[in-house]
Amino acid sequence: MSMPPHPWWKSATVYQIYPASFLDANGDGTGDLAGIIAKLDYLKDLGVDVIWLSPIYCSPLADMGYDISDYEDIDSRYGTLEDWDRLLEGVHARGMKLMMDLVVNHTSDEASTINLYLSGLPYDPKRDWYIWRPGKVVDGEELPPNNWKSVFQGSAWERDPTTGEYYLHLYVSKQPDLNWDNPVVRSAVWDIMRFWVRRGCDGFRMDVINLISKTDGLPDAPLVDHTQYYQPANMYFVNGPQVHKYIQQMNAEVLSHHDLVTVGETPFTNEASELAAFVLPQNHELNMVFQFELMDIDSPSESPLLRKPWTLGELKTIVGRWQRFMRDDGFWNAVFIENHDQARSVSRFGNDSAQWRAVSAKMLAIFETTQTGTLYVYQGQELGLKNFPRTWGIEEYKDVASQNYWNLIKEQRQKAQGKEDVEMSDLLESFAQRARDHARTPMQWNANAHGGFTTGTPWMRVNDDYPEWNAEQQISDETSVHAFWKRALKVRKVHDVLIYGDFVMLLDAHEQVFAYMRNYGSTSALVLLNFKEGKAEVDLGETIGGVAGYAFVLGNYESEEIGLEDKVTLRDYEGRVYVRDASLN
Repeated sequence: MSMPPHPWWKSATVYQIYPASFLDANGDGTGDLAGIIAKLDYLKDLGVDVIWLSPIYCSPLADMGYDISDYEDIDSRYGTLEDWDRLLEGVHARGMKLMMDLVVNHTSDEASTINLYLSGLPYDPKRDWYIWRPGKVVDGEELPPNNWKSVFQGSAWERDPTTGEYYLHLYVSKQPDLNWDNPVVRSAVWDIMRFWVRRGCDGFRMDVINLISKTDGLPDAPLVDHTQYYQPANMYFVNGPQVHKYIQQMNAEVLSHHDLVTVGETPFTNEASELAAFVLPQNHELNMVFQFELMDIDSPSESPLLRKPWTLGELKTIVGRWQRFMRDDGFWNAVFIENHDQARSVSRFGNDSAQWRAVSAKMLAIFETTQTGTLYVYQGQELGLKNFPRTWGIEEYKDVASQNYWNLIKEQRQKAQGKEDVEMSDLLESFAQRARDHARTPMQWNANAHGGFTTGTPWMRVNDDYPEWNAEQQISDETSVHAFWKRALKVRKVHDVLIYGDFVMLLDAHEQVFAYMRNYGSTSALVLLNFKEGKAEVDLGETIGGVAGYAFVLGNYESEEIGLEDKVTLRDYEGRVYVRDASLN
């Protein structure tokens, strides 16, 4: 059976770098491009094919660089364009590629495109680059144009005192949304993309790209939260009426002319049919999207900063659905369990206790590397970095999302209880498990001060466990999480079945074990994952058509071969991968 050719990005391992927290080369406390250059051999040795940089453009850092003031220059905190050129040269010299973050739903309010008319020139032709509306008067009080709530709390509108009008900002007030209905705006975005492609960029991760088109008329959102006036309005700005038209235009104008990797971030929706439209090849849009159904499994709808229990059955259902979704039509997954907006996976899906941290982190590596899709690894995931301790106070949470939600809940409780001193420990408990801040602590390179991240004062505190849990220690330990990730990535590259094979769920009802098969041509793979503490018995019986011919290729307890039998006992958090090639039997 002949297999169709596959584009390079399907088998790629993409490593996301959060530059501020990766490595500081000049001692100012913030990571920089020179620090990334210094670790290129580390990344190549790990098995990385593509490096994705979170935003490094000029920015006031109202939202850690996702508020961009100049899209064609590097923020001085990180270096210069010449430093970026040197980084690209080093990446390409090692056979890797470099992907940039494209943040074009919104800009900074200090961007050159917005300064003119926020300073009081209402008839400036560039005013229409953004979304402006007059306020409305209700019972004699002036209110914003509608009741939309910002993703980061409060109104999604900011009043300009000079003109008396409001501009839309789905995120913080210093991140005004661009008006994508203006063709001049779209043309400017294409020019930004062409600038980086000409400079040598190999692709783009597109921030909240499914939010660029808003519903005509910007109607009020329905009342669902009776505790506040401003309401979630996802139905009016997620996957809007023109979003596919605009991304198809992007593809025609820029993407189709180059061999690039593209992935769109698509939050606030898990509707498969809506997300498929961004990816299906016949639509000529993007290679893949980040959908967040799995990432939402442990948080209630009211806030991603709160936590709710999850079950293995729920996880199986989500993973199984996306692994099988529209395979024959060309849908392609982006496989990830960590990024800069998510708490650490070993703390969420594994067990970060001293006894089980390394074992469960390795099990999660098997879980991720045996799924169909382009693989994404977030910095520090390869070390099994975990959430920082519950003992850290709110002052250690630097993220605007954490701070704004904390202040909102505190004000609500103060008002309800009629006193300043209110109990907040329950919210800190949730933050300790769910906050984005956990992904943003500096990398732990060695046991030196601040984990070797900087010789200065780090912009954010390094996790307390760096003396015994760091890259230098793990690189010299063949049993470490880092060593296991290297091995797992090699196994994935050797066995195409793990990348391109179909997905067959086994033992659906088992409450402790996630088991599945992958089939590709004459090759089959069997994956067994114990997601809990305690041994698990599984009876494969005839579910896999017999155990003969399966070879052990990967396991997180030991490297020697473990034979496969009809009845298997998996140890605590144990994961195993077996492969059989029928053509050899």
